[in-house]
Amino acid sequence: MKQILFLILMIVLVGCNTNKNNYATSLNYLKFSKNVLNYQTSPTKKNDKSGLMFSDQGAWFAFSFPDSISSTTGFSGPFLMTQQNGVWSSASLTNLVIENNHWISHKTNSFNSHLEQTFHSENLELKQQLVFSSGHTAIIKSTLKNKSNLLQKVNYYFKNEDLLADGLSFSTNNNLLTITSSKTDAVGHIIFSNNIVLNSTDSTYNSDKISLELKPNEIKEFTISQTFIFKEHSWNDELNSIKNSTFQSVLDYRKAEKNTQLKLLIENRKPQFKDEKYAEVLAKAHLTLQNNWRIPAGEIKHAGLFPSYHYKWFNGFWSWDSWKHAVGLSFYKIDLAKKQIKLMFEFQNEDGFVVDCVFRDTLIEKHNYRDTKPPLSVWAVTKIYEKDKDLEFIKYMYPKLKLYHEFWYNKRDHDKDGLCEYGSTDGSLIAAKWESGMDNAIRFDNSKILKNGKDAYSIDQESVDLNAYLYAEKLYLAKLATALQKNDDAKKLTKEAEVLKVKIQSQFYDKKGGWFYDTTLDGKIFIKGEGSEGWTALWAKAATQKQAEVVKVKMMNPKKFFTKVPFQTMSADHEKFNPLKGYWRGPNWLDQAYFGVKSLRNYGFEEDADKATVQILKGAEGILEKGKSIRENYHPLTGKGLNAKNFSWSAAHIIMLLQKD
Repeated sequence: MKQILFLILMIVLVGCNTNKNNYATSLNYLKFSKNVLNYQTSPTKKNDKSGLMFSDQGAWFAFSFPDSISSTTGFSGPFLMTQQNGVWSSASLTNLVIENNHWISHKTNSFNSHLEQTFHSENLELKQQLVFSSGHTAIIKSTLKNKSNLLQKVNYYFKNEDLLADGLSFSTNNNLLTITSSKTDAVGHIIFSNNIVLNSTDSTYNSDKISLELKPNEIKEFTISQTFIFKEHSWNDELNSIKNSTFQSVLDYRKAEKNTQLKLLIENRKPQFKDEKYAEVLAKAHLTLQNNWRIPAGEIKHAGLFPSYHYKWFNGFWSWDSWKHAVGLSFYKIDLAKKQIKLMFEFQNEDGFVVDCVFRDTLIEKHNYRDTKPPLSVWAVTKIYEKDKDLEFIKYMYPKLKLYHEFWYNKRDHDKDGLCEYGSTDGSLIAAKWESGMDNAIRFDNSKILKNGKDAYSIDQESVDLNAYLYAEKLYLAKLATALQKNDDAKKLTKEAEVLKVKIQSQFYDKKGGWFYDTTLDGKIFIKGEGSEGWTALWAKAATQKQAEVVKVKMMNPKKFFTKVPFQTMSADHEKFNPLKGYWRGPNWLDQAYFGVKSLRNYGFEEDADKATVQILKGAEGILEKGKSIRENYHPLTGKGLNAKNFSWSAAHIIMLLQKD
């Protein structure tokens, strides 16, 4: 679907002193978010991903701080995610240039609520703040102060840095700057106040110079509203919203909002994690999720989270990721958690199948219907329901969840023995491996694909994690059914769970090896290689206490799973263990680490679970360090962060590790 993007920047000169903050809200929790991520970067190429970008309210655009002092001032960007993989429009699209002035210092501070930077020259101080008022609009306020004892004559104008995105061109008409693109249907409009006259070439613009005089300690404010609006949204409504609010009211509201959310997370920590460093890591996890949040646009009908805006392949929405994001969000932003779930179920087929991943613009990137992902959606919905007891949400979701659950038995049970397999819709083995979520795990090295029926294929092995998830789903569905007074469903699901539990305990558990493994279809041969799927039976509470005790011993063995970053995807003593090149053949993914910790807690191994939690957060590079991003996965022996930065499900599982259930 084609999109039209309107970029509106309204620049207004206000010559008055700022009002004092009338907001009487204590911000005791917002302080933990100060500089937890480093947003300093000056992009030199359109696809420059060397730094992080700040966004909020689900906006499809973001900003950073410049990483060096120059003669111009402004925030880096905006970084536009209107193209599927994101591009920098410019190193800085709106700069305030002050003639005959040399900035000698530059200080930055970031919070979950806003960005702020301060420039100093010999006689002038310039403070700039940036806050998102909505998913369409960011507001930048620049406050220029004469800090000398003498009258200062100031000449200033506005201009852009060089364009970085291809195909953009400028045109002007009085105080209006229009941006068009030969690459997309996006159109930009920059509207300045009437006292500013614009001039442009195809790729640059500047305003006529304006002169003013500042008395000692006098200040002037420049407020910039930047709006990115898709065609399905109303610019007039957004413009009215901008006109009816002030920068300070928006900033006060956003500070209070973030403070409330952080309070929910920080006060709900398990008592053994009350150290301040854990409050800061919760603020970092919160901000990581915030930066990946996107409002509805194009084919996306509900808000949701990218896995990572920072990685070129992750500017979409994945089902497995979405269930995990939703559980993390449920601790502090339950409305967004529900939207994340609904987003993916908009793409459910009649047979219950839920798509693997979806994108805003399918002219650029196609949805993936070749496979689905492991069944964790009912877990996510139940965790949301446990927070607010919203029966209307459950009424909406229950038939969809039940149908999705039944899909596995209708389309992914090759021999109809009540134990399911991962598979694909197109008969490809690679998509069937993707369906497991563990794309190249060693247990699939010798797998083959089998046809079950039309658009239904299975791998020739029954997977312990899949059936453990399905066991947990039956119990979660039964709980939701009971809440909806669907007692027959609840009884049926509970009975099915009892039968499945016995099968999991008897077929997938190797008494000699003391581990849970996948098996061949007939259940007679274990597919060896100790991996993180081995503790999913404990996470689902499907193992016996004796089985859990044996599995726990291996989990806590430093030569196997209790590494520098414990509970990685496969045992460190396996010959195919290769974290740097393995993806799912050795790295620590924090979802699997969380499942491991939760597995220990489920069977009463609280001290081991606490020990592992501390070790995970301490061992994983940068998690407890200010300025460092949360990574997609980690090297379990060295702790080095691997692959994508700013990864959502890692952040969501950090929240889960530290929160009370």
